[in-house]
Amino acid sequence: MTHAPEILLSHHLKTLKLPTFLREYEKVARQCAAEGLDHVQFLTRLVELELIDRERRMVERRIKAAKFPATKSLDSFDFRAIPKLNKMQVLELSRCEWIDRRENVIALGPSGTGKTHVALGLGLAACQKGMTVSFTTAAALVNELMEARDERRLLRVQKQMANVKLLIIDELGFVPLSKTGAELLFELISQRYERGSTIITSNLPFDEWTETFGTERLTGALLDRLPHHVNILEMNGESYRLAQSRARKASAGS
Repeated sequence: MTHAPEILLSHHLKTLKLPTFLREYEKVARQCAAEGLDHVQFLTRLVELELIDRERRMVERRIKAAKFPATKSLDSFDFRAIPKLNKMQVLELSRCEWIDRRENVIALGPSGTGKTHVALGLGLAACQKGMTVSFTTAAALVNELMEARDERRLLRVQKQMANVKLLIIDELGFVPLSKTGAELLFELISQRYERGSTIITSNLPFDEWTETFGTERLTGALLDRLPHHVNILEMNGESYRLAQSRARKASAGS
């Protein structure tokens, strides 16, 4: 019977979904007793631990839901490797206020210049700010939309993607799109216009986007929507991946 209160408390904490309370209350009780803290300070410390742990778990769930191919932060990006990239602009974007304003980001530059890394870093920052994020490549997104159309669930998929706070579309321009695929992608971006924010990375300058979308009419209509509320990241320069590889080899050889 001496353990009955602990068993009952454990049951209540599980029912209330307070796992950090359950895990930490005995240790915190000993610490507070040793420090001469009263019951209010004891409870405050426990609540703070629960809130910190709950926020951590929520961030982890948002990161998992975003389906990032890798978790990369801007802290690990070497801005010196791409001197044309405006570091202060990127750091300002990492505050995520542009997402609240439903603006867009377009990162342009050759392959290997770190566009995906920056997009992932901004996506991670958004997850940490409590925002829903979804990552995909342009080719994968178009395939998903075309499959959804064929299976008569396009409206549901479009609604899901339209409601995401930040949609990251990577590698636009790597693969030419079919007429149907280009139209479906245009429709989705149009649905998100002034409803959510979109990051697009592309290896093509704007004047070559027609190669991807097939027609000047569709390309013009898309560019008419995106740049209205847009932040352009110019990422021209030597391959960022090549520079990283050289740095690793130099470090290993020293």
